[in-house]
Amino acid sequence: MDGQAAPHDRFSKQQNALAEIYSFGHRNAQGLVEHPVTGAIWLHEHGPRGGDEVNIVKAGANYGWPVITHGRAYSGGSIGIGTAKAGMEQPLHVWVPSIAPSGMAFYTGDLFPQWRHDLFVGALAGQVLVRLDIEKGQVIQEERLLERRIGRIRDVRSGPDGALYLLTDSKRGRLFRLEPL
Repeated sequence: MDGQAAPHDRFSKQQNALAEIYSFGHRNAQGLVEHPVTGAIWLHEHGPRGGDEVNIVKAGANYGWPVITHGRAYSGGSIGIGTAKAGMEQPLHVWVPSIAPSGMAFYTGDLFPQWRHDLFVGALAGQVLVRLDIEKGQVIQEERLLERRIGRIRDVRSGPDGALYLLTDSKRGRLFRLEPL
């Protein structure tokens, strides 16, 4: 929390390694949030052509890029050796085709009790708000909300008033407040 390298991470005592490296093998991190109950750090990242991922970040873990991926090269060809390799983490959730994930937040309010501690991800290419139902650190269901209704969703936040706030990405971007009907 003070900006120092984590004291017990894999690289803090490894010769010729940067102690600041906490995890590696990430392609293009877009969202990073702390789980409101467990304190675990959740990350989502853009895959290449598909293969957007959600991961729980663990000290010293290798998330595989560019050796493994669920995406394809923009030319259509393959990248790496496939989707799995021993010693490399598997994502908790993958989007193929890509939704181009942007901001994300865990819902912590009271207006939508059925959504408490679910993960919400804004999407640019998908122009959708994705709700991931989380139980015991696993994604058990995906729900797509507002698909192609409000545009590219750049950010999402759980507000102190219990509402869910969305920010769109355009010349005339808008701020939306979601509340129950």
